[in-house]
Amino acid sequence: MHSNYIIRPMKREEVNIAIDWAAKEGWNPGLHDADCYYHTDPNGFFMGLLDGKPISTLSVVKYSASFGFLGFYIVHPDYRRQGYGLKIWKSGIQYLYGCNIGLDGVVEQQENYKKFGFKLAYRNIRFEYVGGDDVFANTDTIDLSTLPFNTVELYTCSFFPEKRTAFLKSWINQPDCHALGIIQNDRLAGYGVIRKAQNGYKIGPLYADNPALADAIFASLIQAVDFLQPVYLDIPEVNHEALKLAERYRMEKVFETARMYTGESPTLPLDRIYGVTSFEVG
Repeated sequence: MHSNYIIRPMKREEVNIAIDWAAKEGWNPGLHDADCYYHTDPNGFFMGLLDGKPISTLSVVKYSASFGFLGFYIVHPDYRRQGYGLKIWKSGIQYLYGCNIGLDGVVEQQENYKKFGFKLAYRNIRFEYVGGDDVFANTDTIDLSTLPFNTVELYTCSFFPEKRTAFLKSWINQPDCHALGIIQNDRLAGYGVIRKAQNGYKIGPLYADNPALADAIFASLIQAVDFLQPVYLDIPEVNHEALKLAERYRMEKVFETARMYTGESPTLPLDRIYGVTSFEVG
């Protein structure tokens, strides 16, 4: 490994490099993900530079003193298998020292992650919807912006190990997105966000208290965008009702990840998580 290799925190504009590389890897990030991610933890984005040239990236977003999430672990193809990845990886793990660390890793890297103490929790499967169905938007769905932010945040809290106010605010209000929810018995009973991606659209998250509500929100989300574009949904494989939803809409499996943690898997209502927010920040 070259001695002129340094690792330092990214500047905001450099997160665009990580997004671009992730797109080249086929991960299809959202068009406005960089802003939402970076402002969640501006110190949690690392870049490795060789003679001043970016060759590696890593995000290690610290949500609290006890929980963080790792993503964007990418080494430029010209510099792989030379030790550069391992060095930036160790810097990121050090930044999250003392945290239970989560990640969504490509399946081929599972064994490598296990060497660093990560344990498999479950698989997330990316499904692609390409239209062709008569899908009708549910008239019960409402725009999340019509609700007090506290209402949305309170509902969201049970679906993630830590509160993430700054991220949630930017996520549901980002450009080129629709955030829709359903009120039942005078309370929020589910919501979803669809955003423009490098290719088509991505839904994430999709939370709902039961399968019928999940279906209604999903239908409304895909009706809200250009029906000629593909739509992607990342489903925790352990949610069987979510897999049935994918089957009903004749969605095709296109990708999968291994959700892993260094500590105990957080207690989350996986039966109500029909779509993962993000493979990069959880």
